[in-house]
Amino acid sequence: MIRKVKTSAPDKKSNPLIGVLLFIISLILLVITGPIGFLYGILHSLFKGGITGLGEYLLKIAISIDQLGNVLMQHLLNLLWIRKGGYPFGNRDETISSALGRNKKLGMLTGFGRGIDSFLDAIDPNHSLNSIDYYVEPSPRIIDKLAWVRVENKRILCVRSQGKELFYIPGGKREKGESDVMALSREIREELQVKLDTGSFTFLENFEAQADSMPAGILVRMRCYESSYTGTLQPDSEIAEMQWLDYNEREKVSKVAQLVFDYLKNQGRL
Repeated sequence: MIRKVKTSAPDKKSNPLIGVLLFIISLILLVITGPIGFLYGILHSLFKGGITGLGEYLLKIAISIDQLGNVLMQHLLNLLWIRKGGYPFGNRDETISSALGRNKKLGMLTGFGRGIDSFLDAIDPNHSLNSIDYYVEPSPRIIDKLAWVRVENKRILCVRSQGKELFYIPGGKREKGESDVMALSREIREELQVKLDTGSFTFLENFEAQADSMPAGILVRMRCYESSYTGTLQPDSEIAEMQWLDYNEREKVSKVAQLVFDYLKNQGRL
């Protein structure tokens, strides 16, 4: 799997006629220049990197073809491989294997889908799960969030919003034009009235799970960071409660936060 670290933005609506014209142009370019470019790419990769270089070049092509297939066959795959309410195929920035892995985690594969997944696992163990790409472009099916993970004395800082039952790891969503550091610093200041030390930001991991209180197939993708802070932790108006929870209290938190608990437990930090 190749991970793409980038700033994502949702698709803009376009004129259907433009889509048809661009498709025709791209098809013509592929037929005419594709074979020439492919042959040159093979020779260039071999000359510059030997067998390793060739393998890397062909892997990139394979992933691109997989992404094309995810769009080209989306309606058929959604019909045959997943149950109603599953995470849909069709994101142009995602491979078939990635979407398959997401549905496997959600338990939304049909018998046909499970058969395909088992076949891929026989070739490459845990293929679909290992192929999940957390940097795909935003879609209505993925809620993109940031979180500040703070662990002290084998407990993790969690908060609960007004009117909610489950706790979550402090954080929130980006606003237009914000970097991860800017957005997370703002969210934590608003929620807990402390200032994060931007110079100490350390990326922890990406986590993804079914969104709580949302229809099946709606996922939360949470990008987690650790950082030191200055000030005194105090819940602000939108936060009803703040608690330091240990691993035995993981059932109090959201599904995606439970994955963070499991990750830290495996590291011996909870």
